[in-house]
Amino acid sequence: MAELDYDKAGPVATITLNRPDRRNALTLAMLGEWVCALTDAQSDNEIRAIVITGAGDAFCSGIDLGVFADHAADPVWIKQALTRHIHPVALTLENVDKPVIAAVPGSAVGAGMDMALLCDYRIASPTATFSEGYIRVGAVPGDGGCWLLPRLIGTSHALRLLWTGETVPAQQALELGIVDEVADDPLRTAHEFAWQLAARPPLAVQVIKRAVRQGARHDLPTALDLISSHFAMIAATDDAAEALAAFRAGRTPTFHGH
Repeated sequence: MAELDYDKAGPVATITLNRPDRRNALTLAMLGEWVCALTDAQSDNEIRAIVITGAGDAFCSGIDLGVFADHAADPVWIKQALTRHIHPVALTLENVDKPVIAAVPGSAVGAGMDMALLCDYRIASPTATFSEGYIRVGAVPGDGGCWLLPRLIGTSHALRLLWTGETVPAQQALELGIVDEVADDPLRTAHEFAWQLAARPPLAVQVIKRAVRQGARHDLPTALDLISSHFAMIAATDDAAEALAAFRAGRTPTFHGH
């Protein structure tokens, strides 16, 4: 059985972490497969949205601690494991300009929580839980948690969760802003949302994502200058002409990504 499944159905790609017996704890091989799947989905013009989930009743329990068992006293090996295997997933997720939706069926712990935070939108089951967790094993967040979490929920709330490693249930996660929706069937809800986004003009969807991500690092004049170029480019596409024609005719548009 594959430890990571990658499936395509029409315009939606689904990546499933598939070690349910270990609560989908990550191995180095899984991380490499994850990067390959994300890269393929990004480069495939037929794919317009990506859903990431975990098999069974967990999203991801973080890195399998057995990965580091024989190297605890070797800081060079550990740093290289992070930079060569773990961080490429985070950096690839950051660079994917198609919508990425996390469907969280259960616990998301440590790097598992951080990977969920890197997605654009998070849908959790009512029984899902979230924990940065690193502190409980005497570690510090190694996959971006110290950067990601304060940007979502504010510095003081983030520090509390990072310092304590406490477990946050789904409803509290919703109130804090860790997740965006709570749904009884998060995978189905994520797929419905993904198909909804896939029906929108794909180039415009991708440019909006880039503009939002880039805007967080720019001042307003820079953001406005960039968006004027994006606006002009998108307005000249066939999809923009199709959207306008469909609107005037009162019909459903069909978009082709050009």
